Amino acid sequence: MAAFLAALVLSAAWGQQTDIPDHGRTPGAIDPEITQENIAHTVCVAGYTKTVRPPTRYTEKLKRQQMREQGLEGSSHDYKEDHLVPLCVGGAPRDPHNLWPQPVSGRWSAAAKDQLESSVCRQVCRGDITLKQGQAIFLQADWIKAYLRFFGLGAGALDGSARRSRCCS
Repeated sequence: MAAFLAALVLSAAWGQQTDIPDHGRTPGAIDPEITQENIAHTVCVAGYTKTVRPPTRYTEKLKRQQMREQGLEGSSHDYKEDHLVPLCVGGAPRDPHNLWPQPVSGRWSAAAKDQLESSVCRQVCRGDITLKQGQAIFLQADWIKAYLRFFGLGAGALDGSARRSRCCS
């Protein structure tokens, strides 16, 4: 029975681990060329991220390598190589410390993080928060906690009982 419970706890922890990058491997990284003073000419310009996004051949190779190193199950199609600190708030485009294989399905999938990214990037570009504040949201060890705080959701969001975001549009 004890072995079963230990396996259950470990499998639950493993499931959570894939939703949040290992902070030791992926602490996030900032592009030093992006500053508060130049955001109007860089990250806040429509299409900016397309100019700095690494080529797919680079991110696919890195994703497969990271999946092997981390023992992630499934195929590479089950993951998106994601920037922990998004390019739109000055995340480092090619730094492996800022890239991780993020699940494309599940409650805390790439789509959920993309929602947080879009909202934070809009706030940075509107001047509602500073670039450093936007970056800090993603430099935390757990982006899901940042999501819950940012959107003003309580613990019910974790079990699916929360229905609406009280944040930005």
